[in-house]
Amino acid sequence: MLLLALLTATSCAAATALASTGGTAGGASAPSASAPTTSPHTTIATWFGPGFYGRQTACGQTLTPAVVGVANRKLPCGTLVQVSYKGHNLTVPVLDRGPYANNAQWDLTAGAAQALGITETVRISTHVVGKTANTPSLGLPPGGSSTALVGGAVAG
Repeated sequence: MLLLALLTATSCAAATALASTGGTAGGASAPSASAPTTSPHTTIATWFGPGFYGRQTACGQTLTPAVVGVANRKLPCGTLVQVSYKGHNLTVPVLDRGPYANNAQWDLTAGAAQALGITETVRISTHVVGKTANTPSLGLPPGGSSTALVGGAVAG
């Protein structure tokens, strides 16, 4: 019971810290205080990109090298997820459906994979931290070019 209370307090603190630092994706507003959070867990992730550039994501964005986000089969578009891998942390929005390979639960855009140093199917830690509006520019760097290689997310 104490562990559950500690995990809940940690989840709330992480969401509060993200909101207070302006940590959002694509220049979106901070996560809402009423947005649900989850405890971190480890899962399998793949990444996608070059073969899909120029196509629309399931959430309405045009995929380019600059888009930083994740695909997930169950979470709604705009859900903010903190992804951790080997000491790198990135808060990114859900902007597509998938993955459909390697028994993975997450599919990172090439920009997100690059920011985290991922080049293959790996185990990552994920944690839902909030929600932001789903817009056509979700996942792009604020005011930036759609051809930049990294942007639109908060690295830590």
